[in-house]
Amino acid sequence: MQRDSTVDSDVEHGDRPHGRPVPGLLVLLESGQPAAIPLPLLPPPSQPLELGRGMPGGRFEHDDQISRAHATVSLEHNGVRVTDLGSRNGTFVDGARLGAPVLHELPFVLRIGRSVLWAVPDVRPFALVERGREYAEGPVLGGLMSRAFGEIALAAKAGDTLLITGESGSGKELAARVFHAAGRSGDAPFVAVNCAAIPEGLAERLLFGAKRGAYSGAVDADGYVQQAHGGTLFLDEVAELDAQVQAKLLRVLESRQVLALGATKAQAVEIRICAASHKRLRDQVAAGSFRADLYYRIGRPEVAIAPLRERLDEIPWLAQRALRQVSPELVASAGLIERCALLPWPGNVRELLRELRGAAVAAQAQGSTLVQAEHLSADAGSALALPSEPAPVREQDVDDAAVERALAEHAGNVTAAARALGLHRNQLRRRIAKR
Repeated sequence: MQRDSTVDSDVEHGDRPHGRPVPGLLVLLESGQPAAIPLPLLPPPSQPLELGRGMPGGRFEHDDQISRAHATVSLEHNGVRVTDLGSRNGTFVDGARLGAPVLHELPFVLRIGRSVLWAVPDVRPFALVERGREYAEGPVLGGLMSRAFGEIALAAKAGDTLLITGESGSGKELAARVFHAAGRSGDAPFVAVNCAAIPEGLAERLLFGAKRGAYSGAVDADGYVQQAHGGTLFLDEVAELDAQVQAKLLRVLESRQVLALGATKAQAVEIRICAASHKRLRDQVAAGSFRADLYYRIGRPEVAIAPLRERLDEIPWLAQRALRQVSPELVASAGLIERCALLPWPGNVRELLRELRGAAVAAQAQGSTLVQAEHLSADAGSALALPSEPAPVREQDVDDAAVERALAEHAGNVTAAARALGLHRNQLRRRIAKR
């Protein structure tokens, strides 16, 4: 694909971008097909970026719902201005049809015809994601995940521990497998353990093994540590281990030996530890629930996995894969991709894929091969409220006076004001656009 030299000059594969951020648009869906095309926005006095079927390079030429001169996007000192040029089918910003030109705070989602674009403060992390890449079997890797995986591969070559942080469902186990593959031969064992799912009182036996006679009914059994000998032990939600088990795990790491329950002689082990947590381990240490000495052993290097709401470039590819798994005839509409890009997805990729499969079934039940936004369930992508917690705030329950106060208190910062109101920033932007 053609790329702007301004973008490429600041990015090298596997490295973090250096220099100034390059605001721009990332084409997520072009004419109904997944894409990853960065379009930098140049600062004034440069001309606005014109979107339409008449763009140089044939961009959007196959989207019959886009006008030849559809809209312009211009970078200004205090935001990004989007102007509809009298297009036939309209221009949509964060799901709302654009009226008069309005300055928008980055990031936001733009839809024109059967194409969806993402306006971001910096397009450089996405500059090396190839357009038209097929994800037949391997993972879907957008710009941020590709960069994170590059960091993980370097960490695997530098040492035998890694801490991965990120929300549930964001891809921490996938990242751990990258660490394993980069540091061990293909036939080395990879043992994944969900520490939060280990029954109380069984963690020591399950992790370190036991010998016959150690307790009533005990038989010789290897623990997860012994099973991972020569490979990688992945400890997901490591913060859930109790203090006694944490101490024994530290001894294993320091001595390279494990003493099973009931054993009189330690067994030598050679393992790499990849720990993961959705909690910040430094905070757990400060709270006294996680041992500082173990943190110092496994807490560096640390790689954070971004949540899906910051990886919108992956959504069209994930949608394509999820729908094809249900039926090869199913196609995602631009409205569906737009809707998915606007939702917060607290369950991340895991939740998105589940909801997309449900949407596919709903579309099939209506005899449609085009999966639309309305085929998603009503609560798709929404935060879960426990019975003891208040229900999530609804946009219509927040009055205009509260919106005005929040914006004034946060100096017009939409993201901060939305957080104070309990809304998603896109909900607040819709409210502002309607005033």
